[in-house]
Amino acid sequence: MLQVAMVSKWHVHARDYARAALAHEEIRIAAVWDEDAGRGEQWARELQAPFVADLEDLLCRADIDAVIVDTPTSMHLQVIRSALEHGKHVFSEKVLATSLHDCDTLLDLAESRGLRLMVSLPRLSHDYFVTVEHLLSDGAIGELTFLRCRLAHDGALANGESPGGWLPSYFFDKELCGGGALMDLGAHPIYLTNRLAGPPRRLCAAFTYFTGREVEDQAVVAVEYSSGVSGVVEAGFISRGSPFALELHGTLGTVLVDDGEVRIRSRLLDSAGPLKWHAVPLFDSLATPMEQWVDAIASRREPTVTIQDVRNLTRFNEAALLSVANGCMVDLA
Repeated sequence: MLQVAMVSKWHVHARDYARAALAHEEIRIAAVWDEDAGRGEQWARELQAPFVADLEDLLCRADIDAVIVDTPTSMHLQVIRSALEHGKHVFSEKVLATSLHDCDTLLDLAESRGLRLMVSLPRLSHDYFVTVEHLLSDGAIGELTFLRCRLAHDGALANGESPGGWLPSYFFDKELCGGGALMDLGAHPIYLTNRLAGPPRRLCAAFTYFTGREVEDQAVVAVEYSSGVSGVVEAGFISRGSPFALELHGTLGTVLVDDGEVRIRSRLLDSAGPLKWHAVPLFDSLATPMEQWVDAIASRREPTVTIQDVRNLTRFNEAALLSVANGCMVDLA
């Protein structure tokens, strides 16, 4: 049984990870810490676990094997590094860090200590993405030439309950978060397209501040990948009813993912005449990042979420911020 401490309830997904941990037969939530003591004490009561007010005291406990980290992004380096130095395995909300230097510091430390550091990149395990990867590797659309991925919601738009939107106000704090829509929600299109097209070679980003916040509430990034593929990544907090969309265009056809449904039209399927859309049966989903993390700690298998997935996500974000700051194309080399 993996004895786990929940470290902060700051992130909106913290409750989801606690729920996943409680549902996992090999995880027991043994303690709770939060930088906000009041919030942490209340959460500890909900989880029926003891609250530990001092993080150092928590990490020194021999009965804690691992931590699930949902602190502000700005605290990741300090908190995760301390956890690793105390010999704890780490599951972290994305992104791991806001700079490649800090990201590598944590990854290198985990490797040197023989510890498992997993970052939650969940869509790499979804059935539609597994299906797309198979179609691409099988040459179903020929050679990939262009891809686009969009993920957006209305979290920054006023509604009947909140004039500032349903996202917590601190999600727009640049010092805490490191960025806005691209850093948070854009992580998903970034790591998906990185996996499909390879590491980004150079990019140019544009941010929108529609609601007047400190960080961007919408982002568009034009990318050239190391493979020579071109792409566009889009993310936003100011779109109602916007579907998740993933497009792959190749020399023989196109694959579209629209809210989890996969369609293809390809010269391999229609050898003559106009190309027609065909529904694609989905492959099974892979184990979730948390399930893979637990398996990896038990030395059962290597995770499909890799260090390169984590590094390339950070590299992309860091370059996008630099592009906006300087108003230029950024060469990641």
